Amino acid sequence: MSCSESEPKNETIIPQNPVVLQQNLLEWQNTLKKLRLQFGLKPEQYAIIINISKQSLYLIRDSKVVKSYPVSTSKYGTGNKEGSNKTPVGTHRISEKIGKDSKIGTIFKAGKNTKTIAKIYSDNTKIQQDYVTTRIICLEGLEEGINKGSGVDSNKRCIYIHGTPEEGLIGKPSSRGCIRMKNSDIIELFDLVTKGTLIEIQE
Repeated sequence: MSCSESEPKNETIIPQNPVVLQQNLLEWQNTLKKLRLQFGLKPEQYAIIINISKQSLYLIRDSKVVKSYPVSTSKYGTGNKEGSNKTPVGTHRISEKIGKDSKIGTIFKAGKNTKTIAKIYSDNTKIQQDYVTTRIICLEGLEEGINKGSGVDSNKRCIYIHGTPEEGLIGKPSSRGCIRMKNSDIIELFDLVTKGTLIEIQE
């Protein structure tokens, strides 16, 4: 796979309901502590938390929510086994970024730009193909036996954050293991994060 790295853009911190924000920060306290102590997260660095029960992705810096996005994780639930089509949990990092400057809706196969544009559906349409569109953020598991190593390796399983033609299904589990985002959202996230950004996937 080839990887195109982009420079981070300036972000605007999104307004947060104080009650919801406080609840989230309390839930994430141990997660952020884990990322700091075990994986070296610094306050000025971005981190991503993907909450499967809420079908949401949160971009965090210095214990503040910078952006939040709806996502779709696996319709088969959580799991780490190769061939399970389930979304793995635990700590990951971004290992590659693929698709910089590609047209919205571009279809990728095996990490390669096919030069074909998918039709994007905003209703509940389900298509037969599991297209990966617009941008790819590749994940590498960092926890041996959980998402790294023989039979459970997220990188070898090709677990991505990516765009999808099935935008109408975003917000509920509908993928085959990856984390799907709306195409405009994956472009924005792709431009904000860098290779090495830590990601925690939790139930």
